[in-house]
Amino acid sequence: AEISQGRLEMLFNFQTLVTELTGLPVASASLLDEATAVAEAVGIALRHHRDKRTKVAIAGTPHPQTLDVVRTRAEPLGTEVDGETIDDNTAALLVSWPDTFGVYGDHKAAIEKARAIGALVIFIADPLGLTLTDAPAKLGADIAVGPMQRFGVPMGFGGPHAAYCAVSDKLTRLMPGRLVGQSTDSKGRPGYRLALQTREQHIRRDKATSNICT
Repeated sequence: AEISQGRLEMLFNFQTLVTELTGLPVASASLLDEATAVAEAVGIALRHHRDKRTKVAIAGTPHPQTLDVVRTRAEPLGTEVDGETIDDNTAALLVSWPDTFGVYGDHKAAIEKARAIGALVIFIADPLGLTLTDAPAKLGADIAVGPMQRFGVPMGFGGPHAAYCAVSDKLTRLMPGRLVGQSTDSKGRPGYRLALQTREQHIRRDKATSNICT
């Protein structure tokens, strides 16, 4: 991949844009779509808690198709995704920003409660809306995901379109997808390379952080 410096620079710029919009320090070079990205974010939360917590709470009303995918992925893991109840068994709180009705709700109390018991806060955030609203990190997010189709990517019969994923520093090695880093070559010239590849399938095999590998 390192021979394709132009492509890597483009992906690096995409990651930079996502970090600026979300306020979170690390972004991957995209995922598949919003629903898949939210499911991957829940996976990060479960791995962070070493699968010792089995509940995911919801603040607001995410798109129903997003919840369908998350629940499908969560069921074989024995993880419950439902309701607003936050307790010591809650691995993550999903926050819709905005929700499926376009409402930016006040979820401050739920976010504070989740953070108090160590649950990760996952924002499902519209990236175009983030050009006008506070960044998820400022509102208490540990992870932010959302659809990039909002930036004008044409829809081909319902898809495909990309999604973004950004995380706090402590979650970097748990996040799915490719990471493009900036470095220098043997002659001191700036360049781009894929970073932290030990998280990925071609190295970790069944212990990889996700099935995202392209």
